[in-house]
Amino acid sequence: MRAVKLLGVDGVELQVFWSVVQPESPDKFSWTGYRAVADMARDEGLSLRVSLRIHGSPGGSVPKLPSWVGAAAAKDRDILFTDGAGGRHEDCLSFAVDELPVLAGMSPLQRYEAFFRSFVDAFDDLFESTITDVTVGLGPNGELRYPSYPPGSDVTQFIGVGEFQCYDKYMLAQLRQHAEALGNPMWGLAGPHNAPGYDESPDSSEFFRDHGSWDSPYGDFFLSWYAGKLLSHGDRVLGMASRVFGSKPVELSAKVPFMHWWHGAQSRPAEAVAGFYKSNKKNGYSPVAKVFAQHGCTMVVPGMDVCMNKQQRNTGSSPDKLLVQIKNACRRHGARIAGENASLVMTHTSSFPRIKSNIVTAELMRPTFFTYRRMGAEFFSPEHWPPFMEFVRSVVCGEWDEDDETAAAVSTYDELPQPV
Repeated sequence: MRAVKLLGVDGVELQVFWSVVQPESPDKFSWTGYRAVADMARDEGLSLRVSLRIHGSPGGSVPKLPSWVGAAAAKDRDILFTDGAGGRHEDCLSFAVDELPVLAGMSPLQRYEAFFRSFVDAFDDLFESTITDVTVGLGPNGELRYPSYPPGSDVTQFIGVGEFQCYDKYMLAQLRQHAEALGNPMWGLAGPHNAPGYDESPDSSEFFRDHGSWDSPYGDFFLSWYAGKLLSHGDRVLGMASRVFGSKPVELSAKVPFMHWWHGAQSRPAEAVAGFYKSNKKNGYSPVAKVFAQHGCTMVVPGMDVCMNKQQRNTGSSPDKLLVQIKNACRRHGARIAGENASLVMTHTSSFPRIKSNIVTAELMRPTFFTYRRMGAEFFSPEHWPPFMEFVRSVVCGEWDEDDETAAAVSTYDELPQPV
């Protein structure tokens, strides 16, 4: 923290996992470890962005969900997201049970609120000084999305089309009810029968092909319903978070996925399976941006370092076009936008110039802040640290003057994106 403070960054992000704070009981919260880190940031004069995570980390060291939530899932497997083959995602609860009393007599939404309010109580003295931003987790990997990747896999490494996650009994019941209300009960029996598998291409089956079933009345019915459930979940959680943090001097933000692969396909299948869809082939991020704007929430996009020439071209990747699409959606609805990097380790010759272009020289809607994530064990290595210093100095201070190093090391500037 002292090193990055001297370099000129504004603050650090602290990821707070529900499973760490409430590991064994719905009635007991433990904040000691997180409080120690927050105090370090305060002592160094750094601002703190706290990311409240209501999901786990598949394949990582963070438990998937609190053990008492896992016990409830063991009794009722349908509170978990489920794919067409019956595969369950153990790291996140289905959006369909948000308001159902499936967790020791209370709903997940009530449990999320208790988690948020406990955080406010435990860190109340830091809101006027250190804690400046709160990022609210909305789903798998902290993002507002369906877990369309294979159960147990690393979402950050998956670039397949993905599969629909609507096969728990609660989602299926809501789908059936919706279909019956529209006078098409047969449409509500299940998800699309002709959609591709996780790692298959859009052309491997009929649903996502150009002018395929997705472009039919049935396709629009299903995809609109599926995306609508995602929006309703985001609206519920952000509404609750706005009430919890409304009296505190903090900026509220939440993350969306950067689904740039297969973006070149007419159906944009990866986006649709993750829950981003709008009728008439319009911008699938637009309804999400509208919900974010309604709650005064900044949209965090984790893809400011993604370059076209670094992606597998056979996946139809189009990060440039997708970023413009997201920015257009935010500008149209008045939502703020912020950025993160997606890659694990970056070097000066690859991704840092790309990030700088997107957050400083961007012609269309500059991000309000950028967070450099996944520092890892190599952060202070000779290969990484010097390029990182050059990157931060160029963003925070503009053209770097070696004779002015002392002054710049203890200063930050307000005219460019704020916390790093």
